[in-house]
Amino acid sequence: MNRFVVIDLETTGHAPSKNDKIIEIGMVIIEDNEIIDTETTFFNPDQPIPPFITNLTGISDEDVVDAPVFKEKASTIKSLLEDSYIIAHNVNFDLGFLNAELKENGMDRLHNQVLDTVELSRILFPTAPGYKLSQLSDHFNLQHDDPHRALSDAYVTAKLFQKLIDKINQLPYETIEQWLKLEGTFISDIKEILLNRLDELAFSTDNHPSIQTFQGLAFHMKDVDVKQVHNVQTSFGTYLDTIYEDGGKLSQHLPMYEKRSGQQEMSETIYDAFTSKRHALIEAGTGTGKSLAYLLPAVYYAVKQKQKVIISTHTTQLQSQLLDEEIPLIHAISDIPFQATLLKGKNHYISLEKFSIELYEQGQDNYDVALTKAMLLIWITETGTGDIDEVQLPTSGYIFFRKISADTEKSINPQSPWFQYSYYQQARRKAQRANIIITNHALLCTDMFNDYAFLPSYERVIIDEAHHFEEQAAHHYGLKMDYMSMQFTCNQMGSSEEDKLFGNYVQAYQLSNGDIPLHEWNETLKNAKQEIEDLFQAIYHYVSQQHLSNQALSDVGRIQYRMDMEKETGESWQVILDMSSRLSLYFRDLIHILFMVEERISQEDQSEKNHREELLQMVEWLQRYIDGLELMFFSDGEVEQIKWIEIDKKGQNHSVFLYSEPANVAELLENEFFHEKESVVMTSATLTMNQSFSFMQKRLGLSLHSCITEQIKSPFAYDQQVQMFVPNDFPNIKYGNIDDFVYATAEAIISLAEITSGRMLVLFTSYEMLRKAYYVLKETMETDKYMLIGQGITSGSRARLKKNFQSFDQAILLGTSSFWEGVDIPGDDLSSLVIVRLPFQPPNHPVVEAKSAILKKQQQNPFMELSLPNAVIKFKQGFGRLIRSSTDRGIVFVCDARIVNARYGKYFTESIPKVPMHYDSTQKLIDKAEQWFKKNDAL
Repeated sequence: MNRFVVIDLETTGHAPSKNDKIIEIGMVIIEDNEIIDTETTFFNPDQPIPPFITNLTGISDEDVVDAPVFKEKASTIKSLLEDSYIIAHNVNFDLGFLNAELKENGMDRLHNQVLDTVELSRILFPTAPGYKLSQLSDHFNLQHDDPHRALSDAYVTAKLFQKLIDKINQLPYETIEQWLKLEGTFISDIKEILLNRLDELAFSTDNHPSIQTFQGLAFHMKDVDVKQVHNVQTSFGTYLDTIYEDGGKLSQHLPMYEKRSGQQEMSETIYDAFTSKRHALIEAGTGTGKSLAYLLPAVYYAVKQKQKVIISTHTTQLQSQLLDEEIPLIHAISDIPFQATLLKGKNHYISLEKFSIELYEQGQDNYDVALTKAMLLIWITETGTGDIDEVQLPTSGYIFFRKISADTEKSINPQSPWFQYSYYQQARRKAQRANIIITNHALLCTDMFNDYAFLPSYERVIIDEAHHFEEQAAHHYGLKMDYMSMQFTCNQMGSSEEDKLFGNYVQAYQLSNGDIPLHEWNETLKNAKQEIEDLFQAIYHYVSQQHLSNQALSDVGRIQYRMDMEKETGESWQVILDMSSRLSLYFRDLIHILFMVEERISQEDQSEKNHREELLQMVEWLQRYIDGLELMFFSDGEVEQIKWIEIDKKGQNHSVFLYSEPANVAELLENEFFHEKESVVMTSATLTMNQSFSFMQKRLGLSLHSCITEQIKSPFAYDQQVQMFVPNDFPNIKYGNIDDFVYATAEAIISLAEITSGRMLVLFTSYEMLRKAYYVLKETMETDKYMLIGQGITSGSRARLKKNFQSFDQAILLGTSSFWEGVDIPGDDLSSLVIVRLPFQPPNHPVVEAKSAILKKQQQNPFMELSLPNAVIKFKQGFGRLIRSSTDRGIVFVCDARIVNARYGKYFTESIPKVPMHYDSTQKLIDKAEQWFKKNDAL
């Protein structure tokens, strides 16, 4: 069958079961991969079209009043679809509506073969930025003149389908062959198309020079560059001048380049720190160009001294920016040849060996796992790195990926035939040859606190986003356990009768009770799973019964309870301890049996490395839980720990999360890191409070060192680009007027939105208040005028919510913790920033409470030494969301009057760039904001 009909429908709603009807159909006919005809028509739905559908599509009741009803055109549509594939972007939606209309009119359902371009796009373009039709049309530069109109959407879908067919025709034989083994799980009836392509390839002389094949798997792997050694003759000062000066290399490559004195100053400071073997703290204001400022001295020093320099970031977004934008720029403007690479933890890289094993495993995959396998089959023919962060997997796909990541390769045998095809080993080889290694804080901490070296030897490191470094070190040296992960591990292992990890060994090696105590394994596993259930329920009830007068809540609304081992007593607590001990014993018994199986496998087949690695992986999982239970309930380990429990009162009665982290991370960093390295440069836009680095020095363990400190001012004219407004008439939340405060905040948001046409980011300090404000806004805002997006309410990741915010003309985004930083929305997409409350952490947060107690013992003031500095740093991060370029304009509306009338308010205002600040009634502030925007033509 070589005829394809692409369809798209516009409807009165989303569900034919709720009597929603088709109001427009668009059809594009393809034969021999060419568009030969199009059809479109309105339908009269015999019901009013909802306003939000009219706003979305532009189709009104007047457009369809004289249109035919569906029944009049049903036969024509069926004849057009005869002997054709039906193609649609989310084909089940369109087919569902067509079949409902046909059934209602007494006609047979459609039984055509179907192709879903959402599904096929996910498989064939696994690194696309998104899979909405608008996102794919932007990605492939497909002209989309009239989005949300049936013929326009169908036409773009047809062009997309042509690209999908082109992509299939580029795939290696082995990839298509593997895909065919999975195709029965998918929505799309792709089998015939794939078989036809295999037939063509069987007689084709085409080859793929960049593709390697091994054991039925086709993949792409770049060669590792040969290590280069260069002598640098130019002095550092001359090197910088040729780049930064007017008429220099930067201005030649960047037409809009303007020299920023702070940028060169930062480069000079870093080189001074490197050569004098000193540590440095550098706060670089927004717009400094700090990435380039630290990469230039890093490259020069690394090549000249033939030593590696590590660059560590907190976010993958910044890593990508450095590798894809900054490094190529430096190659272009610098005469010094150098090599730079990215190195992440093993869990980021796919293991082709493990993936190959999973592909050959028998068993029925669920949809998400089959989709993940298909996406990865295509991706490995394209990736040069094997880094899973390149791919947008379905949610369950990340669980599957844990089984095939390089982290599961416990021992790497260089003699193994798969060794040369290991992406992780390739990344390590690149790192050994590179001058500059870009990594993340997590891997840097892993390397720092472990005996095994994950990074090549280095003495100099630049830590960007340094305000996160202490937090990352605490997480690394800490603990997180929960009910779901423990049960997941037990379910992954399975009993001897199940088609899971343990049962597979029983089958593969025909193990019996005479060889291994299989009955004991099954009983112990069953007991362990029940003990996990009982333990977490007991913890849940224990925390629920604590009747705390001022309950701490996490960002996502979980109740937090700090454990104090000296005070945890009573029968209920003893039951928890007894259960923890029993669970540890069950885990030890399981480990003992796993070692028995491993020994049996070794005796039978010394070469069977994969099965032994899987066994050792299970041993490691169980040992981690044993150590975690010991640390959580029975000891502090090597360093004093802060321990706490979080329970989800809205979840099931085992929704429990156990946490622990060191009480004094600074001491660990001092001893394990700063004392060991010759020069550590830490930089961020937010390292000072009230122009002082002292808080950050203490927090990071740098107070005892002779440390270079420098503030680089932002080149932006904040006094002209920003106005700050603080209302003096908001309800005082101190006296419990939370609802009144939320209503006042919502009214201010709506008034500001009228001025700025939405384009507003609202930052909250608590998820509870965010939810209240969201629903108040929903009730009071003019229907459909603004797109309201609420973190934790609107579905999607932070990146997805940000994209949604930018894609709508009049959007308001409500965010909490993670939106206070790292979200860049430059230009007209963001015109106003609302900070609802000064971002103090709750004093009863377990970590704050514990650290405050330690400070009190040391005769220090917890508010001035901990709470206030943390709040100021976070406030600076939030403030920094508004202005991201020299042409941005906007207002900051701070609902919390403490910034003006509290004694400590000056610490906030004096820690940000000087901007005009207005303290007045809400209405007068709204009027001033409107006047300022008009005056500055900001809109």
